[in-house]
Amino acid sequence: MSDILCVSQDEIIHQIKLSYQIPTIAESIITRKIMINAAQEAGIKAETEELQEAADSLRLMNQLESAEATWAWLQTHRLTLDDFEELVYYTVIYSKLTEHLFADKVEEFFVEHQSDYVQVVMYEVVFDDLDLAMELFYAIQEGEISFTEVAHKYSHDVEIRRCGGYKGILSRTNLKPEISAAVFAVTPPQLLKPIVTSKGVHLINVEEIVTPQLNQTLRLKIIYNLASQWLKKQLEQMKFEVVISC
Repeated sequence: MSDILCVSQDEIIHQIKLSYQIPTIAESIITRKIMINAAQEAGIKAETEELQEAADSLRLMNQLESAEATWAWLQTHRLTLDDFEELVYYTVIYSKLTEHLFADKVEEFFVEHQSDYVQVVMYEVVFDDLDLAMELFYAIQEGEISFTEVAHKYSHDVEIRRCGGYKGILSRTNLKPEISAAVFAVTPPQLLKPIVTSKGVHLINVEEIVTPQLNQTLRLKIIYNLASQWLKKQLEQMKFEVVISC
């Protein structure tokens, strides 16, 4: 028996079907066609310098530091140089089109949705016992014990315990609705009265509310969100049929 098993193109397509991936892949193909058509209608083109920069970024992202590494990567993914150039081209076109469509809408969107980008610096310990959480809440308020000491002693999460309960800088979407509502309603620093959720009893110390700034990172995030919403609408309005030859 040969040590090498061959996988045919038909078998790959069959496996994609068995993995329920046909709709997802078809949507990706239609999305690419929508973007390319929209870019052509807007007269958007990819310049040589932009393509080179995008190619360098793609190689960097995949840790392709030499021509040999790039060639091996292409072979692994069964890509030709033409395929690689198409990936680079689509990356540039997508970036330029989204900038063209939504750059002038970023500031208005940011103003209207500014509260969505507010973040919180918080500490948290989750208990199983409400009575214990309440007891420690009052003890911290009275200065009998610090929040850090409570975290070290009662947190079930090893990393949280080591960090004194520090959860990081979180957005509303990172928190349960009942916790988010309480956290963003206070003026820090503030220790919150224990909050009961399906995960337990949360004792939370709010250190800081971080007001969002419209920097380049957030600007790109907003453009991406606007583009995603636009593409979703385009897909909803478009009828398409998947044709796979037998």
